Amino acid sequence: MQKILEKALHTASLSHEEIITLLGSQDAAPLFKAADSVRRQTLGDEIYLRALIEFSNFCRNNCCYCGIRRDNKKLNRYRLTPEQIIALGNQAAQQGFKTVVLQSGEDVWFDVKILTDIITELKKFDLAVTLSIGEKSREEYLAYRQAGADRYLLRIETTDQELYHRLDPGMSWHNRRRCLQDLKELGYEVGSGVMVGLPEQSLSSLADDILFFKELDVDMCGIGPFIPHPDTPLAACEGRAFELALKVMAITRLLLPDINIPATTAMETLRPQGRLIALQSGANVIMPNITNFECRKLYELYPNKAKTQDNGPDSLTTVLAEIKSIGRILGKGYGGHRRKKY
Repeated sequence: MQKILEKALHTASLSHEEIITLLGSQDAAPLFKAADSVRRQTLGDEIYLRALIEFSNFCRNNCCYCGIRRDNKKLNRYRLTPEQIIALGNQAAQQGFKTVVLQSGEDVWFDVKILTDIITELKKFDLAVTLSIGEKSREEYLAYRQAGADRYLLRIETTDQELYHRLDPGMSWHNRRRCLQDLKELGYEVGSGVMVGLPEQSLSSLADDILFFKELDVDMCGIGPFIPHPDTPLAACEGRAFELALKVMAITRLLLPDINIPATTAMETLRPQGRLIALQSGANVIMPNITNFECRKLYELYPNKAKTQDNGPDSLTTVLAEIKSIGRILGKGYGGHRRKKY
């Protein structure tokens, strides 16, 4: 294991077999330490904040693992108005955030005109705008980019195409891959990611996922454990693979030293101080949720989501205290991928 880690530290590359060895290791402490060291040497001790706005839990898709899937009839649906979204963006700017993340299910009510108008207004607050709204046409991605969108998050979920098509009925892995390529070509900072602990997901598949991030040369990578939702077809699955997700995240840091990696809410949901553990194992971003409480608790991708009862300034105060508690500092500016400039 030490030889593999030394190779990663010196070359930022590993073979498929070497990644599997790290994923299967019984003692992962050296891996987490190495990832934290790479993060410190490459990016320093700054932690960047993104203000998350979950603006709609309507979704046209029916993914088997997701609580806001189309066929979940038990979920109360909501949709913020454009004016509410813009007001939350203004609130984020007033609180000192430099990036806002607009996240939703694939809600077709928000057409190109509505979304480009929202993006245009948000840019007036001197914010970097990140979209996380799913699969769109190249023309739609271009319109959002021209309106001022800076970044786009689209998790591949898994590179195992058979598993993908089984868990995402009616969707196409190749179309998702096409979306990521279009986003790269259009000049977005592109984020992707996977869920760890899906049923029938192998260590070999996870190694493929990590190498996929390297091949795509992502700017950001969100990695979190799969947490089964009781109102989905995967309700009885085990999931909850906290340490394995942490390993995938740490190896991704070794192979992509300068990218942004968030400490995901799913980590915090499964383990007390899970977010801090992730921040000390390679992560460098936190995404405080600024959506109002009544809507936030309905954006239930998985149950018992951490931080759903924090609100506004209290949440930000908590985050700043957490950052200070591990000897890190708040990053200034937009916090984009260092190789790119605004």
